[in-house]
Amino acid sequence: MSFDHTLSREAALRHLVRVFEEAGLPDARTDARFLALHALALTPLDLSLRGREPIGAAGARALSDAAARRCAGEPVARIIGAWEFWGLPFALGPETLVPRSDTESVVEAALRLLPEEEKPLRVVDLGTGSGCILVALLHERAHAFGIGVDRAEGALAVARRNAAGNGVGDRAAFLCGSWLDAVTGPFDLIVSNPPYIAASVVATLAPEVRLHDPHAALDGGADGLDAYRAILRGIARRPGLLAAGGALVLEIGYDQGAALADLARAMGFEDVNVGRDLAGNDRIVTLRPSLAGR
Repeated sequence: MSFDHTLSREAALRHLVRVFEEAGLPDARTDARFLALHALALTPLDLSLRGREPIGAAGARALSDAAARRCAGEPVARIIGAWEFWGLPFALGPETLVPRSDTESVVEAALRLLPEEEKPLRVVDLGTGSGCILVALLHERAHAFGIGVDRAEGALAVARRNAAGNGVGDRAAFLCGSWLDAVTGPFDLIVSNPPYIAASVVATLAPEVRLHDPHAALDGGADGLDAYRAILRGIARRPGLLAAGGALVLEIGYDQGAALADLARAMGFEDVNVGRDLAGNDRIVTLRPSLAGR
């Protein structure tokens, strides 16, 4: 597919919408607008005020490439190479997930647990990926210091850039390791959005996820709970990882609330709460171990 270089920006956007509608994409207009702005290096104001200017040869090539990739099933965020989370921009890489709005529930819950904005805090984000959870928390708590842990060096490189780009790089460190093995406490807060898709389900996920998201960030083992077991066991065996009054906030799958709550209680955790996202689905578990800080 190709775009005529003499098309105006407005006409090119309309054509891109038609292409996506004919391809059966469910969010054709939204996808087209995002990709047109990206491919043509425009702001929304540019498009509004100078929409009649021609896209030119370079713009036609960029739009054609973006359209072909989207029609082939590549997600918009992967084509752009960045996405927004908590109102902040985050670069992406092959070893990072695309930040999802559901994950903002983790940030919201953590901030409720840490209401004192001036208090110094230590935070660790396990499986940090793009760093979106950690960076959002550091952005909201100016006296907090955080560590992002991930097994993928590529993800850590992206997270470092995102921390620096969002102005919190001097209060963030990133370590390569498996869950809690790379850190020593005490921490006031441990957060994580770990892999939680059951292994047998991964192959049935939508192609945009299955073919473009890193497999290691999706596969949570036979029942989807392997990462949670590793995290909870790590804390149970090393109670000094959490400061007195410290807490965990974990993102979960929509059907995992009861199972994870039972698992946590069986491992000695108390004050276990399951929270929901804006769609009303179970999305987070907050909990505190009985030996926190002792």
